[in-house]
Amino acid sequence: MKRRSALSYLASIALFAAALVYVYPLILVALNSLKTFQEIMANVMALPTRLSLENYSNAFALMRYPSLFLNTLFVAAVGTGGVVLLASMAGYKLSRTKTRISWLLFILCVAPMMIPFQSFMIALVKIAKNLHLTNSTSGLSVIYWGLGVPLSLFMYHGFVKTVPREMDDCAYIDGAGTFRAFFQIIFPLLKPVTVSVIVLNVMWMWNDFLLPLLVLSGEKKAMTLQLAAYNFFGQYKIEWHYAMAGVLLTITPAVIFYLALQKQIIKGMVAGALKG
Repeated sequence: MKRRSALSYLASIALFAAALVYVYPLILVALNSLKTFQEIMANVMALPTRLSLENYSNAFALMRYPSLFLNTLFVAAVGTGGVVLLASMAGYKLSRTKTRISWLLFILCVAPMMIPFQSFMIALVKIAKNLHLTNSTSGLSVIYWGLGVPLSLFMYHGFVKTVPREMDDCAYIDGAGTFRAFFQIIFPLLKPVTVSVIVLNVMWMWNDFLLPLLVLSGEKKAMTLQLAAYNFFGQYKIEWHYAMAGVLLTITPAVIFYLALQKQIIKGMVAGALKG
């Protein structure tokens, strides 16, 4: 027992040290967001001489935070909504259909998860431009549907196996069609995995930088918060004090959202593994 307690104690120390390594950059950003530009240039590691929220108020105004917050929220909401709708229906249908064709379709649908985004991003932007999906938040949201469905479909496909087929049969006996049976009977039972899919996609779309940069770079009114924070990094001068404050203003809503639903994420991720 003593040996087990000692090992547990050492494991806790190791985990705490590892967590500190990951959290340290964020702590450094928070400290420097309270400093003046001169203080940051003098010593990045030093504590601020006085606590002031002036950087936050100035960054808030320069970023046009309320307007771009709504842009980012729109992209995350519409993008995630489309992913949930498409992935849940496809995952349900492919899971319930036991044929070689359905299995092949499932493999083809989830295979894009293994393809790096950088390998096809140029072709994607060219196609998006031809389809008039660039320079608009609605177009960006539609692009996220295609990028977000593979992983979400994989999660739904595994979770649907935990729902008894008798639920489908009962709905059909009562006269429900395929869509009505799914949305009124099956989809409510998929709540745990749906919450996980929502949180994972909202976090990804909210914090994404590269795709908005490629798709929205020519339209200032359609910018997201990530692009606005990037504007503090100029060609000849970097406004570090505003950049640090802007980074925290950008990630804070996503962090709050994640912390509020983190238990649901774990529950949804584990539930799909109950049946193979």
